[in-house]
Amino acid sequence: MFISCCSLSIPELNFTPSLINHNSQVLIHQNRSKFTALSNKVQSFGQRDAMQLGSSSKPRIRNCMIQSFEHVNTLPFSDYKFSRMKLFKPRYEKSSLFSGDSLKSSNFNGSTLRSEDLGCGESERNRDFALMAKTVMSVDNLVEIGGNEGMSRGADDYDAIVIGSGIGGLVAATQLAVKGARVLVLEKYVIPGGSSGYYERDGYTFDVGSSVMFGFSDKGNLNLITQALAAVGCEMEVIPDPTTVHFHLPNDLSVRVHREYSDFVAELTSKFPHEKEGVLAFYGECWKIFNALNSLELKSLEEPIYLFGQFFKRPLECLTLAYYLPQNAGNIARKYIKDPQLLSFIDAECFIVSTINALQTPMINASMVLCDRHFGGINYPVGGVGGIAKSLAKGLADKGSEILYKANVTKVILEQGKAVGVRLSDGREFYAKTIISNATRWDTFGKLLKGEQLPKEEENFQKLYVKAPSFLSIHMGVKAEVLPPDTDCHHFVLEDDWNRLEEPYGSIFLSIPTVLDSSLAPEGHHILHIFTICSIEDWEGLAQKDYDAKKELVADEIINRLENKLFPGLKQSIAFREV
Repeated sequence: MFISCCSLSIPELNFTPSLINHNSQVLIHQNRSKFTALSNKVQSFGQRDAMQLGSSSKPRIRNCMIQSFEHVNTLPFSDYKFSRMKLFKPRYEKSSLFSGDSLKSSNFNGSTLRSEDLGCGESERNRDFALMAKTVMSVDNLVEIGGNEGMSRGADDYDAIVIGSGIGGLVAATQLAVKGARVLVLEKYVIPGGSSGYYERDGYTFDVGSSVMFGFSDKGNLNLITQALAAVGCEMEVIPDPTTVHFHLPNDLSVRVHREYSDFVAELTSKFPHEKEGVLAFYGECWKIFNALNSLELKSLEEPIYLFGQFFKRPLECLTLAYYLPQNAGNIARKYIKDPQLLSFIDAECFIVSTINALQTPMINASMVLCDRHFGGINYPVGGVGGIAKSLAKGLADKGSEILYKANVTKVILEQGKAVGVRLSDGREFYAKTIISNATRWDTFGKLLKGEQLPKEEENFQKLYVKAPSFLSIHMGVKAEVLPPDTDCHHFVLEDDWNRLEEPYGSIFLSIPTVLDSSLAPEGHHILHIFTICSIEDWEGLAQKDYDAKKELVADEIINRLENKLFPGLKQSIAFREV
């Protein structure tokens, strides 16, 4: 999957005790606040002590106020799924952290970093810390904080510690730093970015994960990447993608999703002329929802207090969202469309958003992506997706905070049920008023808090949870002549049978970012990044030799399919391959 969106959070609110799992879930202390994450978008779900997050942080004090900390995240072809978030509480009595102006920020659902000037401003900050922020933040010259004991308790405590430097964690950190907080980001790898990172091999720069990037436009309320970067004084050059995705589907159905909405509708209705009214009606409802979303600061869609306040400003838009909130895209499509193949195409549209069909995809989620690709458009960052994390990391340093690489957090330290610090694999400990986890909920609860009693909400979630599919990823460098001159950047391939859409290895996602940015590959070559869904159970328990052999076998089959469907001679053109 290769579409990526950014996300945001909610307004100023007060906190209860706090460990925030920024990726999916946070622990709650005494039912004070509940949060929901849409994809990785943190939003208030309902609260007693109001609270604000996005990437949030709160001091460990009672009566702490935090305003407007947004957060951005990227996923392959968007993983817009709901998950709960909870918070542990601050520890000291009275302290507040105020934001200035609130930032409005919005895979489909991942690195040697370059040294180009990212256009970020710099700021100085005095402190007694052993290493200055800019030294620790250097990606090209990795520096570690020395000493076995880490930071001592007391004056050197941070306002917040963020576990993981994925996009969500970096935006949480930078938003706090912008508001004056002292933040430490701990990253176990040697570069930032997580699933939005990159790596270099043999002259190629590969995106680890997402490459269809939403949120890079210069208009509306959903351009969340642009706004997150601007908050730390950074700006990235982007390349507009004229075609979001080119579908290659059963019965030789070929549909390009053009950047211009009118061009897309014209192409789709030319394939299904008898369904023109249905196409216009279905996508028209998507636009109604999108316009309602885009008229609001994208914060909470579920939290009653927030919606109540917005209702008086924009009652029609709020009523629109409330009406569509429980509905799925499949049922809406079936109100207007009867052709089975066109309904299957709508399933494929939703599948690249959520890896599930239209009947299981919330209408609001589908509408956001199916319309923003035309409103703000898909824009690829020059130099690759990894530049987003590098820009945010530099912005963090310029605001006087730090990031520590090769820092593997193995435990969240609790005192009287409250998160107060973290312990690394080498024994060092660091303490802060707030601990934010950008790790997955599984790592947060299953490893970092192993042995601790799960919150009731997490127990309930694990009972209801249905696993999303895993992905097999193939990175290749190929000779440029194997691709036709008019090749699009992104493709979705399902050759023969609609029933295989959701089956392991049934469909293929393909990204060719060098169609937009040729600097990512050696001259005369292109990058192909291929995904296909699979089940992790198929790979568990294999000996290393069998595991490696199976990877190559599956990759051979996938490449053969692409050769037969799109690019004759593909296998002979391969100059680099990694599975």
